[in-house]
Formats: sequence, structure tokens, C-alpha cells
Amino acid sequence: MSAESAVHVRDTPQGAVFEVRVHPRAKRTAIAGILDGRLKIALASPPVDGRANEELQRFFSKLFNVPRSAVVLLAGEHARNKRVLIAERNSAAILAAIELALASKDAHFS
Repeated sequence: MSAESAVHVRDTPQGAVFEVRVHPRAKRTAIAGILDGRLKIALASPPVDGRANEELQRFFSKLFNVPRSAVVLLAGEHARNKRVLIAERNSAAILAAIELALASKDAHFS
């Protein structure tokens, strides 16, 4: 990953925190790219009754191999730009999982 296309992840005592830009109502849930330090995620769920947030939580749970309860939405519950905490993981683990998913083209979970 080049410096311009890297996701900005910071470590906290609780885990790793990073920014996400979501695009609901996509054909499938997948990593759509990286823009301005944010991970772009296409979500198959609509942004109704919290379903898109639940889909994001499920996707990150599988991607980072953590329980769903370890994926915490810190900001942006009703917005496309969100701040996410992945408990039990550090920035190196998050970046490695994203890079692996992008390299293997296995960045989706239908």
C-alpha cells in the first residue's frame, strides 16, 4: 500500500480506530477502495433501521477475525462517514488484514 492510499489507523488502549466511508444499497458488501485515508465499504444493506451499520459490523467481524461485539461504531451512526473501533486488534493487524483482502481480491462477504 502506498502512503497516499493507506488507511489511517491509530492505536488506542481499547484497540484500533479508523475512518470508513460507506455506500449502502450496493450489489454486495465489499471493500470498495481507499480514499483520503478512509476505507471505502460498499454495503448490500439499505440504511434503514440500522441495517447498514449491522452489515458493516458483520463484515468487519469476518475481515478482522474478531467477535461482532469487538466492532464498535464510535461516530457516524446516521452518516456515510463513520469512525470505527476494532477492539482486540492494533493498527498493524488492521492494516495487514486490509492489505491481504485487497491483494487476494477476497474483500467481499456475500
